[in-house]
Amino acid sequence: MRNLVFQDPGIRVSTNTTQSLNHAWERIRVPVVVPALHLAMYICIAMSVMLFLERIYMAIVIAGVKCFGKKRYTKYKLESVKEDLEKNKNYPMVLVQIPMFNEKEVYKLSIGAVCGLSWPSDRLVVQVLDDSTNEVLRTLVDLECRKWMERGINVKYETRNNRNGYKAGALKEGLKKQYVDDCEFVVIFDADFQPEEDFLWRTIPYLLDNPELALVQARWKFVNADECLMTRLQEMSLDYHFSVEQEVGSSTCSFFGFNGTAGVWRIRAVNDAGGWKDRTTVEDMDLAVRASLKGWKFLFVGDLAVKNELPSTFKAYRFQQHRWSCGPANLFRKMIKEIILCERVSVWKKFHLIYGFFFVRKIIAHWVTFFFYCVVIPATILVPEVHLTKPLAIYLPATITILNAACTPRSFHLLVFWILFENVMSLHRSKAAIIGLLEASRVNEWVVTEKLGNTMKQKYSAKASKKPRSRIGERIHVLELLMGMYMLHCAIYNMLFGNDHFFIYLFLQAGAFFIVGIGYVGTFVPN
Repeated sequence: MRNLVFQDPGIRVSTNTTQSLNHAWERIRVPVVVPALHLAMYICIAMSVMLFLERIYMAIVIAGVKCFGKKRYTKYKLESVKEDLEKNKNYPMVLVQIPMFNEKEVYKLSIGAVCGLSWPSDRLVVQVLDDSTNEVLRTLVDLECRKWMERGINVKYETRNNRNGYKAGALKEGLKKQYVDDCEFVVIFDADFQPEEDFLWRTIPYLLDNPELALVQARWKFVNADECLMTRLQEMSLDYHFSVEQEVGSSTCSFFGFNGTAGVWRIRAVNDAGGWKDRTTVEDMDLAVRASLKGWKFLFVGDLAVKNELPSTFKAYRFQQHRWSCGPANLFRKMIKEIILCERVSVWKKFHLIYGFFFVRKIIAHWVTFFFYCVVIPATILVPEVHLTKPLAIYLPATITILNAACTPRSFHLLVFWILFENVMSLHRSKAAIIGLLEASRVNEWVVTEKLGNTMKQKYSAKASKKPRSRIGERIHVLELLMGMYMLHCAIYNMLFGNDHFFIYLFLQAGAFFIVGIGYVGTFVPN
C-alpha cells in the first residue's frame, strides 16, 4: 500500500500501459500472429521460388545465346538490304515523333540529334509533338524547329490545346496528320534521347527484309550514370532489363515490352493493333501486347544504344517508378482475359505473357522484395515460433542478386548499396502494383519524369554557392521512416536476444530507409 501511495503516478501509468501491451501481445501471439506469419512466410517462399526459377531460366537462355552466338538480330542479312537501298534508291518514308512536355532543359538536344539522322531529307519527316503548358517554352521550341526547317529538314511542329491521353494522346493525334499517310515506319524518341546519325540505317533494314516484324527496339545508354550513387544503382537495374529480359524475350518469343522510346514501329502494325490507347500509364507496353496478340514479331538490337538521361532527383525517380509499377499491373488486370481467349498465338506465348512477363516480373518481383525481405523475415525475429532456414533467407536472394548485378560488372562493388536501395524502392513498387491491380486512386497518375539536361553540369562547373534548399515536406517520406523504425526495432531485438548475426543486415536496411526517408538521396536542385 505504501508503494502505491508514494509511487510517481506517471511511472505507474507507464508501467501499467507497458504491462497491458505485453499481456495483449502474449494473448494473440501464439493463436493469431504465429499462424498468420506462417501463412505469409509460405506464400512469400512460393513467390521467391517462382522469381528464382524465372531468373535461372533467363540466365540459361542468355548463356546459350552468348555461347553459340545466336542473338536473333545477327541472323538477318542487314548489309544486303542496305546495298539494295543505296543501289535502287527506294528509301521508305520515315516519320520520327518527339513527344515533349515542358522539356526546357533537353528539347534542343533531342531535336538536334533527330534532325542530324542520316536519311534522304525528302524521305524523312520529323514531328515535334509539344504539349507544353509554358507559352514561352512553346515559342522557343517553335523557333528551334524553324531553325532546322531553314536547313532543309522537314520538321512539323504540332501542338494541342489539351493533354488528353498524355503521351499516348499526342502520338495518336500525330499519326492522324495527312502528311503521315505516305509514311511506312514511325520512330519514337522521348525528349531526352539523342540517337546517333546512323540509327535509321541500323534499324529500318530489319523491317524491310522481314514483313512479319512490327518493332525494332534499341537499348539505352545513360549519359549521366556517374552523376550520383542513385543513378549508378539505376544503371544496374536497367542493364539487366536490356541485356537479359529483352534479349531473352526477343530470342525465344519474338516479344518484349516496348520501352516507349528508341524504337521503330511499322505503322501498319500499329494500326492493326488498334493504335495508341491511354487506358493505362504504360501505353507503350499496351501497344506491344496488343500487337503481339495479332501475331506480329519484335526484334531487340542489343548492340545499338541511344543516349539518354536517368532521373537524378529522388522525386522524379519515385514518380517514374510509380508509373512503371502501377501501369503494368493495371494492364495485366485489363488484358488477362483477352490474352487467354486469343487464338492467333501459341499456348507457350500466352504462358510467357501471363506468367513470365506480367505476373512474375511485374508483380511478384516487387512483392517478394518488400513483403518477404522487409516485412516477413524481420518479423520472424520477433516471433521465435516461426523458423526460416538459411537457404531460403540468404542463398536464394543472393543468387537472384548476383545474376542481376552480373550485367553491370563495373558497379559490382556497389552490390550491397544496390540491394539496400532496391529493398527501399520495393515499398513504392509494391504499393503501386496493388493500386494498379485494384484500380485504386492514382492508378492513372501521369507525372512526366523531370530531365535536368546540362543543368547539373553547369552547376558543378560554376563556383561553389549556397547549398540548394528544398521544402521540408518534399524531402520527408513518412512510409520510409516508419519502415526504418520497424527494422531498427527488429535489429535491436535480434542483437539482444538472437543467436545469429542477422541484425547486421537489419541495421543496414534500417539505415537505408532512414536515409531515403529524410530525402538524402539523389541530386538536389534549387526550387
